[in-house]
Amino acid sequence: MGKLESYNIHCMDCPARLFFEALADKWVLLIITTLEKDAQHFNLLKKSIEGISPKVLSQKLKHLERYGFVQRTVLDTSPIRVEYTLTEFGKDFSQTAYQMKSWAENNISKVLAAQKEYDKNHI
Repeated sequence: MGKLESYNIHCMDCPARLFFEALADKWVLLIITTLEKDAQHFNLLKKSIEGISPKVLSQKLKHLERYGFVQRTVLDTSPIRVEYTLTEFGKDFSQTAYQMKSWAENNISKVLAAQKEYDKNHI
C-alpha cells in the first residue's frame, strides 16, 4: 500500500491551498448549504441566495462541478431544465459548510459588538 501524501496549506505550492481558496468563498458556502436541503434548478437557486448574480452563480456552479461537489443534470422537459444536486463528496463537505453557517449565525452578535468596541476606540 502506498504512502499517503502530506499536504500543508501554508506552503505556497500546496494543491490543498487551491482547494481552500476556491471553497472558502461566501457564494460557494451559500450554494452548498442551499443544495444540502434539496436538488434545485438554476432559477430557484438564484432566488434562494439573495444578492448573487446569474453570472457569479453560473461560475460557482461550474467550479463546484469541476471539483466534484455538484452534479449537473439536464432534464428532458419542455423547456429543458437543468438541476443541480450535491454529490456524496459534496454532501460530506456540506457538513463543514453547515457548521460554518451555524457558527456565523450564532456568533454574529459577538462580532458586531467587537467591531463597535473597536470602532469606538480607534475612530
